[in-house]
Formats: sequence, structure tokens, C-alpha cells
Amino acid sequence: MSLFHSVIFGPIQSRRLGTSLGVNLLPVDNKLCTFNCIYCECGWNTPGVKPRFNSRETVRQALREALTRMAAEGKTLDVITFSGNGEPTMHPDFEGIIDDTLALRDALMPMAKVSVLSNATLIGRESVRRALMKVDNNILKLDSAFDDTVRRIDGPANPDYTVASTVENLRKFNGKFILQTMFLRGTFNGEPIDNTTQREVDGWLALVDDLRPEKVMIYTIDRDTPAKDLHKVSLDELNRIAERVRALGIPCSVSG
Repeated sequence: MSLFHSVIFGPIQSRRLGTSLGVNLLPVDNKLCTFNCIYCECGWNTPGVKPRFNSRETVRQALREALTRMAAEGKTLDVITFSGNGEPTMHPDFEGIIDDTLALRDALMPMAKVSVLSNATLIGRESVRRALMKVDNNILKLDSAFDDTVRRIDGPANPDYTVASTVENLRKFNGKFILQTMFLRGTFNGEPIDNTTQREVDGWLALVDDLRPEKVMIYTIDRDTPAKDLHKVSLDELNRIAERVRALGIPCSVSG
């Protein structure tokens, strides 16, 4: 598993976003997330660790330095991406950091977009929702239409998590978001895992049609996973799912 050991990392070439400069609001030495996904490249959450966040000023200064250096060197950037070692919207100053980032982007790298990769667990908070509505790419996760599948794949920390409440909060964006879904199969703790069955895909597509996001991104495993008996879904299968999304009149990208 791999953690991001700095506040700013990259630029890296993202499968879905292009040349991306990463921003990590979470600790640099452990993962901190409201999910504990069986496929997360950062590994498992560390039990009993007190939440720690990189300060708003630290993030602002580090991002300013990185963008200033890149601009001076004549380098270009497609996107500034909030991801890192867990769920970025957990940060108590998340909205302020987004405001700082947009100002720095406009001043130093105006062609770059600002993206947030979020698992959508905290979008019930008004400040989080406001911040996400400001960015160019508000990318929110939904890996299944069914609670039992989400619990097996994503391991939500909140015992009261439900897909229904997440969908209700997603509706508040009025379609101004990108939906992202990981498709995989395998076993975990002796139980089968597969969110590509007809029941799963039909249920997921019904939610896609209901929510009408600006775009859907579907992908499969590309890196080492903390749960070992997991398997990629073929590009052909992903493309078949994507065609069903596009048949709804919604753009869909595929990363195999």
C-alpha cells in the first residue's frame, strides 16, 4: 500500500483527470477516512488514531509554492486534485481551503481545473456541499445501490450509513456533480464480492437515472489492494455498463 507523505504531491498522470497536482489534507503518515474500502491504495484505516489535519495555512503556502514554481518553469497543469490519504471533506476548514485554492489557481495557473475526489459520506454538511459546488469537478462516489454491498466493499465507519440517505444528499446538487464507481469482484472475509451482477448494475443504473449527474466515471482495480482476493473487471464489461449509462443520455468515461 502507498501513502502520500507530503501535503502537495505530483504532478502525476491521472487515468481520469490528466496531469494532476495532488493536495493531501490528511495526515502524511496514516490514512484517515470515513470509509475503509477493501480496494483503497492507501491501505486500511489505523484504529485508535486521533484525527490530524494539515492546517489551512500550511496547505495554502505549500500550494502557492508549487504553483509558483511550475508557472516559472513554464509547466502546464490540467487539474489540482484533492485526494490524498483519505477523505478530504473531513477537514474542518475544507470550505476555506477550497476558497484559497480557487484564488491561487486563478492567479497562478488559470487553465487548471480544481477537482475533489470524495466518498460522499459528509455531503450532508452544508459547508461541505457549498465548497463542492464551487469546484470544477465535484467527483462523488457511489459503488452500489445496496447497503449490504456498500458495507462489504466500502466499510463505512458510520453504522447508520445508508445508500438512501446518501442519494437524498446527492439530489441536493441538482446534477452538478460527477458520479464515480469502482467495479470489482472477488471474496473478502469468506464472502463473495461482485457489484457487476445484473441486480447490482440494474439497481445502480436506476440511481444514475434518478440523480442525472453531469458525467459518470467507472473504473476497476489498477493498484495493489489491502484485501488480497479481489479481481479486475474486464474493459469489455466496463464498456457494456458505460453504454447503458450513455443510453440514458449521460456521458460516461471508462478506466480499465
